[in-house]
Amino acid sequence: MSDLPRTGQEWIADFASVLGVDAPSQETIDQLLELAGVAAHSSERIAAPIACWLIGKAGLEPTAAIETAREV
Repeated sequence: MSDLPRTGQEWIADFASVLGVDAPSQETIDQLLELAGVAAHSSERIAAPIACWLIGKAGLEPTAAIETAREV
């Protein structure tokens, strides 16, 4: 590993590789950020990462969860 700072995309790709999964597409990243934004702006910031974790646990795609998050 280099001492140079990595971009978010690079970190995500490295983390996905270590976990043995494919890194998300840019479209998926954008959807997750939208979901996180809905959660964070509807309550406390802690809701953003937990909402993303919950949809993973539920097996939902971000697009399917964004409207549900808006309703909550």
